[in-house]
Amino acid sequence: MPLLSFFLYVFVTSFTPGPNNIMAMLFANQYGFKKTLRFCLGVGAGFFVIMLLCSYFNLLLKNFIPKIEFIMIILAAIYMLYLAIKIMLSKNNDKGHEGDKNNSFFSGMLLQFVNPKGILYGITAISTFILPYHTSNFSLLVYSLFLAFVGFLSTMCWSVFGSLFQMYLTKYRSQFNIIMALLLVYSAVSILVE
Repeated sequence: MPLLSFFLYVFVTSFTPGPNNIMAMLFANQYGFKKTLRFCLGVGAGFFVIMLLCSYFNLLLKNFIPKIEFIMIILAAIYMLYLAIKIMLSKNNDKGHEGDKNNSFFSGMLLQFVNPKGILYGITAISTFILPYHTSNFSLLVYSLFLAFVGFLSTMCWSVFGSLFQMYLTKYRSQFNIIMALLLVYSAVSILVE
């Protein structure tokens, strides 16, 4: 497994702005870290379920349609390049107010089932980096836990440092986006070369 590419992909997609991170940041700014913790725990739980579902969906595809592996790698690389372009071109439009009722464990968990970034992240990470090397139930469980834990850490970081990240991203947004986009391009190219 190309570990550097895997960790770069996981880091970039987990810690860049997305629904989980933006909502955690906004909730922490509005309600404080303690009240946002339940939302972050819900995100982690929901993300774990999504990662397990992505694991078995990808395993099903790989076992029943072995020729799809090359297509999945190509699609994963294209998706990573698409994310890189989107990150590079994104604007600071993440201002908004969410009600306190959305700052809950249940909302954080349910968000994962309608979060296209999270679902595509799981499908891409698992099909590209994990299934070509590991297919046992135990390894799928461990990798799903790892990916969910990283997703939980990213929402925690965005909530703990919400104000700081918001100021930093406002001031250095384009530089940050360029670095994240280039790391994604590197990950996409490296999986095609492996």
